[in-house]
Formats: sequence, structure tokens, C-alpha cells
Amino acid sequence: MATRDLTRSGLQASTDGNPVELARAASAGGFESVLWEQAPTAAEVDAFTEPDFFGDFNLDQALEAVIAGRAEYELKPFFYPPLHDPDAVQYRHEVFQDLEKPEVRTAITRFAEAMQRTREHLAQVKKLHYRLQKEAWFLDAVDIYCDAVPSLADELGSLELGSRGLRGFRDYLGDYTRSNAFTELASETRRLKEETAGVRYAVHINGARVTVSRYEGESDYGAKVEKTFARFEQGAVKSYLVQLRELPDMDHVEARILGLVAKLYPEVFGELARYFGRRSDFLDTTVARFDREVQFYLAYLDLVGRLRAGGLPFCYPCVSARSKAERVEDTFDLALASKLVADGEPVVTNDFFLEEPERVFVVSGPNNGGKTTFARAFGQLHHLAALGLLVPGRAAQLFLPDRIYTHFEREEDIETLRGKFEDELVRVHEILEQATASSVIVMNESFNSTTLNDALFVGSEVMRRILALGCLGLYVTFVEEIASLSDATVSMVSQIVPENPAERTFKLLRKPPDGLAYAWAIAQKYGLTYDRLLERID
Repeated sequence: MATRDLTRSGLQASTDGNPVELARAASAGGFESVLWEQAPTAAEVDAFTEPDFFGDFNLDQALEAVIAGRAEYELKPFFYPPLHDPDAVQYRHEVFQDLEKPEVRTAITRFAEAMQRTREHLAQVKKLHYRLQKEAWFLDAVDIYCDAVPSLADELGSLELGSRGLRGFRDYLGDYTRSNAFTELASETRRLKEETAGVRYAVHINGARVTVSRYEGESDYGAKVEKTFARFEQGAVKSYLVQLRELPDMDHVEARILGLVAKLYPEVFGELARYFGRRSDFLDTTVARFDREVQFYLAYLDLVGRLRAGGLPFCYPCVSARSKAERVEDTFDLALASKLVADGEPVVTNDFFLEEPERVFVVSGPNNGGKTTFARAFGQLHHLAALGLLVPGRAAQLFLPDRIYTHFEREEDIETLRGKFEDELVRVHEILEQATASSVIVMNESFNSTTLNDALFVGSEVMRRILALGCLGLYVTFVEEIASLSDATVSMVSQIVPENPAERTFKLLRKPPDGLAYAWAIAQKYGLTYDRLLERID
């Protein structure tokens, strides 16, 4: 049994040929995760569930755009739990900044591709039927792994890294690749690859009889036949060779031949069988964890790259768990932008800011003017920032909330035996009971199912409760009086084209309500909107 000193912790770790145990020992004293400095277990990560607000903000759609093509990594749980510590956010920002360097990203992408091939081989091992073929595919999987890991260690060792996460992983890889466990694994794998590559045999077919023997330098009759008839070749000729489809799994004839070959080379194939049984846990848990976690960064950077190519800005937000002053320039709805850019359509961006003592935006204006989209973008910003991601915008200063609550319109649930308005009141009550001064509340078109007077009364009371909590929020409403309840409320109004009131700019400006929301609501109620009037005139 061998031991090695983990110099950063002074921990003596057993390395008796088991890299899994090595990983656990090293993690106890140093690097754990490229996402968290103190990481949850894999089981805890997979238990994370989608937040209630995901659907309201269309973050579920944005997430599908992020993880497209990466189903094997099961990335969704990484995008659910927010961070509440600015330093934890900075930890991820640092990794993103390293990965935005082409040489770093190329090295890690090359490693990820090799690990993908390793997994594909291991998956194939489970599907194959013949033991000898399983063992050969397994050997190839370990061989790919033993090339990929030290190659990444060497490449990262030659690169300048600024992130704690990648520097920690680089140090871990250095320790791991120098350990007895890994060097013995790599040495044994290389030796077995060389020995199996040296297995050569001859197959003699006489009718239905097949004889397999060691290769003793017999002539290659195929090459001789080709050489003999080469003199008759006249220019380009049509090939009558049939392209046979190669399947990973052998047929029974191939399997029988391989079985006979194994009898000719019992030492090599016996050692391969023992290797297959002994090395089943060759994959280091920390390396495997990194391979999955780093896809969180690579997947999001791919989406950012596509949207940047469409002319949209992204930035690293300045975040705070204390200051509620916020400022964002040129932000947009991530889910909507993903669709529009893919279709070659333009994306409208907006700005907003909050200064002391301001806390809540009250958004009004004509319907279909971008109010709900703005509300979604506001909510998305806070969750994306709390994940340590780049956020949509040219510059951003944001608060890290403890929770995000939403009150969007819902279909009536007949099982509750409540009307729509009563259901809205129940849901708002639950939010106000749970929210704290550190929360963010986003309300969209709340209480539209009731009369104007009731919407004004209830909306005003709810706003007073939100303001009393001191939390941040956004309230989309046609009841404009709510915008002037306090110095802590800020009015934002969706804009129209002055020459054509039916045309929307989808821009929202920080300004007092202009009364158009009332007028539009009344016009809609009585069928007097511009579009309806045109229909009736025609």
C-alpha cells in the first residue's frame, strides 16, 4: 500500500489503486467543485427542483435554449438554486472570465470531448453481448481517459488562470495524475493496449470449416491478387465494392473466432479479463464532477455567443446582498431574445434604475406594449445574477434576493372552488406572509378580473404591504394611481409611436403615468380600440 502527502491539507490519503478514494481524500483537503467552494453532493444537486417563478419569467424556455444538445449532462438542476453570497457569485464570474479566453476554452472543450468518448465506450460496454468484446471496449474507454486527464493537466499548467475554481482543479489534477493510483492505472492500460495490439492471427476458411491459428508471416493473398490485376486497370472504373455497415456488436461467427483467438493467447486475454474486473471504478469522482459541472459554463457561454453575434450585450453584474440601489442598461428578455435572434428579428432593449429610497417599479401603459416582457426581464436578471451568470445588458448593478415571488395571472382551478379574484387574493396573501425585506416580488396584471375601484383599493393595500416590507418589486397594472403612493414607487410607462397610437415601440421610460392605460382599458372593454374600429369600418 502506498501513501502520498496532500500538501495543502497535510492529510495522509490511501492510494491503494483506487482513484475514487483518492478523489474523496483530496476533496476533503482542497478542491471540491468548479461551481461551489463548498459543494453539495451529487445527490443533493440532482434533488434541486425548479423554482415556482420559472414559468412566469419564461426561464424554462431560456433554459431549454441553454442546454440544447447537452442532455447527457443533466444540467437543469444547476440552474435552479440561487447564490446569496456575493463572493460565491464572484467565484463563478472568475471561471466564466477564464473560459472566455479561447485557449482555456479550447483545452477544456477538447477534454470534454474525450470524456464524452469515454462515456460512449462505457455505455457501449453495457449494450454488448460478448464478454471479450466488452473487455476490449472497456480497455479503450480507460485508454481515452488516461490520455485526456494528463493532457488537460499539462494544458492548464501552461495557461494563466485567474479563477479560484480552475486553479483549484488544476492543482487537483496535478496531484491526481502524479498519484500512484493514476500512474499505475495509466501504465497498466498502456501495456495492455500494446499487448492486445500485438495479437495477430490467421483465419483459414474451407467450406463450412473455419480454422484460427497464430499468424506466422503468411502471405497477404489479397494484396497479391490486387497487384496481379492492377495491369488491366484502364482509368477510372466503377467500383463494385459493397459498403458494409459496421455495427459495434459482433455476430456469432465473429464472437466464435475471437473466442478461438483468446485460446491462442491465454496470457493476454486472461490479464484483460482480470483488468476488466478490477478497474470498474477507474473514473475519478472529482474529474467526473468537473466534466459535468463545467458544462454549466460552456452551455451558457454558447448561448451568450449566439446572442452577442446578434448584436446583444451581456455583462458581469455587480451584486450586493445589502444595497438595493439598482441600475441596468440595455437589458432584454433572454427567452424572447433567443427566439428573435434565431429568426433574424430585432430585439428591443430597456434601461432602469432604482435609487434610495426607491423600491418598487409600477409599470403601466397600453396593452401589448412590452410591460410583461419588461417584468420577465426584471425577474430573469435577479435569478441569472444569483446564479453567477452573465446577465443581459451593457452594465448591471443588482441586489441578491433571498427569494423571488411572482403573482402572474392563472387559470381558474375548479378544485379550489374559488373565483379568480378570490384566488388572486389568496396567492397574494401567501406571498406577503412569506416575503422578507430581502425578497423580490413581481406582480403582473394582478386583479384585472375585478372592477376598477376594487383593483385600485386592493392593489393599493398590497402595495403598501410591499413597501412596508422594504423589499424590491415590480407591479404591472393599469391602475396608475398606485404609482404615486410613495416616494419608494417609481413609474415606468410603455411607449407608443406618437403618429400611430396602435404601433408599439416596446420601450419603457421612467416617467409619470400618461393616462393612456385607463383609456386603453376602457376602449378595450367597449370594443373601441383602433383595430376594432378599423374592422367595423371595413
